[in-house]
Formats: sequence, C-alpha cells, structure tokens
Amino acid sequence: MSLPSPLNQHIIRRPQRIALLGHIAEQGSITRAAKSAGLSYKAAWDAIDELNNLAQKPLVERSVGGKGGGGARLTQEGQRVLRLYQRLQVLQAQVLGSDEAASDFNLLGRLMLRTSARNQLHGQVSAIDSQGRNDMIRLQLAGGLHLDAQITHDSTQRLELQAGVEVVALIKAGWLELLAIGQPETPGHNCMSGVIETILGAEDGPSEVRISLPNGQVLCALAQPAALQALNAGEGQPVRVQFAPSNVLLGTPV
Repeated sequence: MSLPSPLNQHIIRRPQRIALLGHIAEQGSITRAAKSAGLSYKAAWDAIDELNNLAQKPLVERSVGGKGGGGARLTQEGQRVLRLYQRLQVLQAQVLGSDEAASDFNLLGRLMLRTSARNQLHGQVSAIDSQGRNDMIRLQLAGGLHLDAQITHDSTQRLELQAGVEVVALIKAGWLELLAIGQPETPGHNCMSGVIETILGAEDGPSEVRISLPNGQVLCALAQPAALQALNAGEGQPVRVQFAPSNVLLGTPV
C-alpha cells in the first residue's frame, strides 16, 4: 500500500520532520528525541501532530508521563514510514549526485505550497452538495469521522474535486471553539468530540489546546484562560470542538 499523497509529499519537502521519527524510535521519549534532533519540545510535538494528521493512521503514540512529557513510541505505521524514509535517503543520494541536481530539487521544494494553518487534516471527498455559487464538500477522515467545507463552485472546479479525491483540510487554530460535553453546538457547524491532550499556557494571550480525536488525529485550538476555566478544562478531560464549514480551506496535492 502506498503512502497518502499529502504525507508522501511531506517526506520529500520536509525530511527533517520525518527524521524525528528515527530519534523517537531511538530515545523512546519526546523530550529526549527533541533534544537529539535539535528541536524544542513544542516544535517536536507540532511536527508529530502534523505527521499524525496527514497519515491515514497515527505514526506516534504518546504514553502518560509526568511534567517531562512521558514516553513515546512509533506505531507499526510509524515504523513503516521510517523505513520508507530511510530507503528514500539512499535513493536521494543516488539521484542527487551533482550540485546541479540538488539545486533543481531545492527549486521544486520552493515551488510547493506551505501554509500557516495550524490544523491540517488529510481526508477524501465523499460528497459535493451544490448551494448556488458555493459548494458544500463533505470529507471522510480516518476512523469514520467527517467534516464539511464550504467553498465556491469555482474553487471546486479549479481543484478538480469529485468523490474519491484526496485533499488536505486547513483550519486555523483561532477558528476553533471549545464546547463542554452536552453543550449544544451551533447549527450547521462541524462538531467533533475528543480528549484534551495538552494545554500549553502563554504568559500573554490565549493558551494552545491540543485535542486528540478518536481516529488519532489532533486538532489545535486557541482558548483564553477564562474560557478554559469556565469549561473546567484540563488534560485528559473530554471536550468538543466546533468550527464553521466556511472556515475550512481545502488543498489538493500538486
């Protein structure tokens, strides 16, 4: 089975993040793996969240631990991806044997899109509902989850979207709203249930809240301390997150 296109391109564009998998396999800890890779703890988890979200199955599992971050290990899928990366390293050394070839490879990397959106979820188009000038695109995510994205009909045509096409849904962290379990969601909004994995507080401004979904993907939301207090939110607590379909951006592999 081949890798999903978004993750496949991620390996080519940003190999340093895939290399982090090797450090996790060796160290068994995010803290130690981040130090070995020359990354901050937060940057390491950002990379892991992105990789887990782009893959069809989680690549890294986190075990419960103390303030130091606990342990971490590669899943079977993560081990498979790491082996693929190692094979690609060998092929890259063979193909990019000259300075000119390496320069051309870097040029291709610069031409590929990079995004500031904090949440990147890999999915597949399952339905398209025309609504005048706009289309409601339903995406099937891993584990049977789904979300809706509202885009213009012109965008649907430009992206050549149809049932079965693989896409990446982009959602900025500030567009996500946390809800307590049992709190009614806004009609027409996407709403997903999960468990708070980590809360990263900030000295000035909102906290960063990572929510683990049942399918292993992770969403990141921004929440003010007062809002977290009102929700009685803490690590390990169930929570729901909602966002408008109009706040979901779609991208397709180049």
